[in-house]
Amino acid sequence: MPLLLLRHLSGRYVSIIFLLLWLVLPNAHAIDRYQIDPEHTFSVFEYNHWGLSLQRGRFDKNTGTIELDTANKTGSVQFEIDTASVSTGTALFDTSLRSPSFFDAMQFPKIAFKSNALRFDDAGKLTGIDGDLTIKGITKPAKFELTQFNCRFMVIYLRSACGANGYTKILRSDFNVGRYVPFVSDEVTLYFSVEAIKE
Repeated sequence: MPLLLLRHLSGRYVSIIFLLLWLVLPNAHAIDRYQIDPEHTFSVFEYNHWGLSLQRGRFDKNTGTIELDTANKTGSVQFEIDTASVSTGTALFDTSLRSPSFFDAMQFPKIAFKSNALRFDDAGKLTGIDGDLTIKGITKPAKFELTQFNCRFMVIYLRSACGANGYTKILRSDFNVGRYVPFVSDEVTLYFSVEAIKE
């Protein structure tokens, strides 16, 4: 019966019906795109200071995009950090970190990460991100492990959002930020807390 009905409809109406079906039915291969929320996203670095204590600082300005297709276990992440936004709680130290001795914020205003692979578990949950980290124009591979990942509909935004926490370890001397090694540890742990809102 449905086929007989379609035969009696003009081509124009058939096209409209198929267009409506395409809009209504879910796209199994849709990739969700999220914009990082700078108000709820921070990057933190941790290092050993002369064997006395673990010290931390953070970058307050972070931007980027996340694309996720959990059904097909794929996606991508692009993340940028404003090096001039470094914050340690000490103005004098912040000025030193922005200088050519460390991040050289004038010449290299961004720290960038671009993924080349996302790791998912059997349930389709994101567990890790592999990619390239660029600091002071030097690019090295980095593997971020996620300690938390969750997505949900947020009434405050009237759309979905995702959040994650994770970390990786690097040698700062690999990126020409190795001043005072080994007295101040070469190994640095980079942590991030990120939230992103679906476009």
